[in-house]
Amino acid sequence: MIRDAYLAAATVLTDFLDHPAIGAAWGAPSRLPKMTVGGVAVHLGSAIGRVPPLLAALPPDEAPIPLLEHFVRASWRGGDIDNPRNTEIRTGSEAAAGDGGAALVKQCRGHLAELRERLPVEPTDRVVPFAPGPWALTLDDFLITRLVETAVHLDDLAVSVGQEAPDLPPEALAPVFAVLTRLAVHEHGPTAVLRALARAERAPASIAVL
Repeated sequence: MIRDAYLAAATVLTDFLDHPAIGAAWGAPSRLPKMTVGGVAVHLGSAIGRVPPLLAALPPDEAPIPLLEHFVRASWRGGDIDNPRNTEIRTGSEAAAGDGGAALVKQCRGHLAELRERLPVEPTDRVVPFAPGPWALTLDDFLITRLVETAVHLDDLAVSVGQEAPDLPPEALAPVFAVLTRLAVHEHGPTAVLRALARAERAPASIAVL
């Protein structure tokens, strides 16, 4: 289920990366601080590009951590865009953007073709390394993290080039909303989340988690 949802979302992502508005604004500033449109596009494309190397790697020895714990531990969350991890992401994305949009689309289409073959035959309990942690995740949980990246950064990229973000299929958005809701409850408490969703007159100013 998650693997099919991921492949569907990755197809939407790849098609949007080929939008003429993105190529036309490639070197322009994006709506994300200190990143160009091209840099955001490359970072978004990594939601596809990071998966094949993990499938090629040997499974790690350590047990996978829960998905919520992954996000709780993540050093890139929060407001400091200049912390080491965020700086590494930004610098790497901007450097890779020098290859241009056409190269990115070609890479994503190639990776996607490979993943359509590989993902359905991977064991259901496959574990993959998450090097930036460092820790391990199940493959399906890692794909959910890529769905979160896809949903969030599709909107960032679309807004940056004056376009509407393409719709992701419901089966791809469901795990995104599930994990973000769980993270919001962890960060802000259940009452704040309940009020934000159901009681406008008592809603907190924000329950943002990313």
